Amino acid sequence: MSQSYTIRSGDTLGGIAKRFNTSVDRLAQTNRIANPDRIYAGQQLTIPDGFDAPTATPSGGSRGYTVQSGDTLSGIAGRFGTTVGAIASANGISNPNRIYAGQRLTIPGGSAPQAPSAPPAGGGSRSYTVQSGDTLSGIAGRFGTTVGAIASANGISNPNLIYAGQRLTIPGGNGPVTGPGPVTGPGNVPTTGGVSLQQLRAIMPNLPEGRAQQLLPYLNSAMQEANINTPRRQAAFLAQLAHESVELRYFEEIASGAAYEGRADLGNTQPGDGVRFKGRGPIQLTGRSNYRAAGRALGIDLENNPARAAAPDVGFRTAAWFWTSRNLNSYADAGNFDAITYRVNGGYNGKASRDAYYARARSVLGA
Repeated sequence: MSQSYTIRSGDTLGGIAKRFNTSVDRLAQTNRIANPDRIYAGQQLTIPDGFDAPTATPSGGSRGYTVQSGDTLSGIAGRFGTTVGAIASANGISNPNRIYAGQRLTIPGGSAPQAPSAPPAGGGSRSYTVQSGDTLSGIAGRFGTTVGAIASANGISNPNLIYAGQRLTIPGGNGPVTGPGPVTGPGNVPTTGGVSLQQLRAIMPNLPEGRAQQLLPYLNSAMQEANINTPRRQAAFLAQLAHESVELRYFEEIASGAAYEGRADLGNTQPGDGVRFKGRGPIQLTGRSNYRAAGRALGIDLENNPARAAAPDVGFRTAAWFWTSRNLNSYADAGNFDAITYRVNGGYNGKASRDAYYARARSVLGA
């Protein structure tokens, strides 16, 4: 199934491909674009792959993936529920830090990612040896903890400086969190918790179970913080997140962000701001002014640490901040999902996809 999209000022083909869960190559071929870097506002594109295109491969199989600009092997591994070592071995990669855009990878294994083994009963800690290509945010997500907690437990002053072979203590004693249980009842009756693992995966069927387990605590915590606490509010929020992040698989814009350079409307007034403040989080936070505003509201210095917005513990909170700063709960309460789409997107791009997720979420949550 295909759909159409009209390019807006500031769009990149990489960003559009991510938004619609397809590839730059496929978009270029479908629309006979010779140079993917040369597109223009107002240009009409045919989107070849839509809302329900991706499906998981059979357990034990493998799949192919074409490296996009900005990808890392650890990010790809996390996306597909496997490990850096497994991908490197399957593709004969000797240096996991050296991959390139357009490179075709075989992703081994088709089952959901395995959650880390539980630590000793009673709340102990576990250890982990940093692999080449790892990031602290990726490790934190894998073990269901936060960057700050790992940094504090290991005396790390700069979370961006870790090295292969480094032995880390992973604090916390909780096993994989599956959520507080199903949401029941009429759509506007407050719930006692967030959504369950089963509900999340029913709304986002292409989200691997292991990644859902990693992300769910952060998602539920952010929804609680933003009073996204009724089935109607949760259905609307999750539907927008599902479309914007391709079912929570992308927390950072694939494109470099150079297209945002000099965008005064985004507060990008200093050289390099476009790349530095590219889209991050499940509702992509973009531009220096938005990073500053979100950081001030959340008590996090995102302006000087923009990469933090791509970590689940912060990314879900920035999405919830965006939601509350635009009073979107009120539109959810009224059942006005189109108004939410307009305020999230600046228009109605991807409306069919968003609406399909919303209908599914309402059915799952009883909204």
